[in-house]
Amino acid sequence: MIIKIGRYSFKFEKAPTLIYLCLLPLLIALGIWQLGRSEEKRLFLEQQEQGLASSEIIQLSTAIGDNADALRYKKVLVTGHYDQAHQFLIDNQINAGKAGYFVLTPFVLQGETKAVLINRGWVPLNQNRSILPDVQLKKEQTVVTGRINRFPSVGIKLAGAEIPSEGWPSVVQVVDSQVLAKKLAYSLFPFQLELDKDLPEGFKREWQTTTVMLPEQHTAYAMQWFALAFTLTILFIWYSYKRNDE
Repeated sequence: MIIKIGRYSFKFEKAPTLIYLCLLPLLIALGIWQLGRSEEKRLFLEQQEQGLASSEIIQLSTAIGDNADALRYKKVLVTGHYDQAHQFLIDNQINAGKAGYFVLTPFVLQGETKAVLINRGWVPLNQNRSILPDVQLKKEQTVVTGRINRFPSVGIKLAGAEIPSEGWPSVVQVVDSQVLAKKLAYSLFPFQLELDKDLPEGFKREWQTTTVMLPEQHTAYAMQWFALAFTLTILFIWYSYKRNDE
């Protein structure tokens, strides 16, 4: 197809035009996606800052809901009892260069049939992996405090990683609260409670906040995608341009 404008003409060949029409929407979509990610990160960082700065302690109950993102980093108090006969060990947790487990102990809410998994901290791996660490509680706790957070994540999730081992304590690679709830035969909140450092019955606790890419970085990536779309358009017009000297 040829379009003439005065002394100039633009010849749009089929193959280059199809490539341009395919690449341009893709580049623009990637830029818009990065802008969306920038806004998501901005909201997340605001929520994280508010949660960490707040001194308010809320009472954990089924009434507050299951929205882990909305509750993340909130400080909570829970009344009930530990189910120490049924505990989980999250495998492949590294601390100071050493391998070990995070200890998750169900804490059943008073007057309810629902529990929250309390992360009591990190314990080292025994030299003999078949011998699991002793994670029994020495003293029954009826009130615990801590902060809400997501379960530890992994970069690559292998098939079956969410299936806990037989027996107790049960070893699991990746926490899926619904899968663990089936093994326990009672419901669980879809988040963990990181036990306060000054409370007893815990292990090594060095709770960290999540480090994410800053919103400004996503915005910079978006500008790069838009710049590529603009450059592609200029190159396509230049390639199609032809001066008509007849």
